Amino acid sequence: MVRLRRGNLGRGTPQWLGSPVVTSSALSPVQHDERHRCDGATLKFFYGPMDCGKSTLALQMDYNHARQGRRGLVLTRNDRSMGPSVTTRIGLSHTAIEVTDDLNLVDLVLSQPERIDYLICDEVCFYTVAQVEQMADLVDLHNVDVFAFGLATDFRTELFPASRRLFELADQVTRLQVEVLCWCGREGHLNARIVNGVIAREGEQVVIGDTDAAAEIRYQVLCRRHHRRGELGPLPEPATP
Repeated sequence: MVRLRRGNLGRGTPQWLGSPVVTSSALSPVQHDERHRCDGATLKFFYGPMDCGKSTLALQMDYNHARQGRRGLVLTRNDRSMGPSVTTRIGLSHTAIEVTDDLNLVDLVLSQPERIDYLICDEVCFYTVAQVEQMADLVDLHNVDVFAFGLATDFRTELFPASRRLFELADQVTRLQVEVLCWCGREGHLNARIVNGVIAREGEQVVIGDTDAAAEIRYQVLCRRHHRRGELGPLPEPATP
């Protein structure tokens, strides 16, 4: 707050004198909601193919915000662990709220005993379109930051409905820059579903699997050329720690 001192030039004419008197500053004590609530909350979508580090970035984002005293929730759906947890291929993990079709994200946030400042939404491609709309409501109506992470396209190279809606609504869309390589050495950005050693072209949009080469149903990141040709190359080498 800034207050000016009032003087008088005579005949009742007021005059504002000297420098403003500052009654508060950036060092003044403030309440939690004022200090940790962003004036302009945002909806950010980070996407990329399998193996590009989406879940790793999600956990890093949660850590960075939590260490500054902000309160958040971590959500996921269909994590590779098949449990209520965000897990990564480099060994990081964090307990999470499992998202279901009937979960209302706005109600979830407003039902918490303390104010929530942000959401981490992993595997967001598996959420419903209605839940993406709820993310926008949290940002616009409740000033809650939402950070969403997921695939853009399915095994047929078609956009997931929730990802499509995020491309339409998000304030910021970022393709992760960690390169995932096709077996040929080119950058891979398409997620192929492999069933009994052959690329699947039809089937349910969501079938849970990982990149384990020994699995009956697995996924492999390919460049466009080899995805279209159906060429898988040699079996991928197991990752070394």
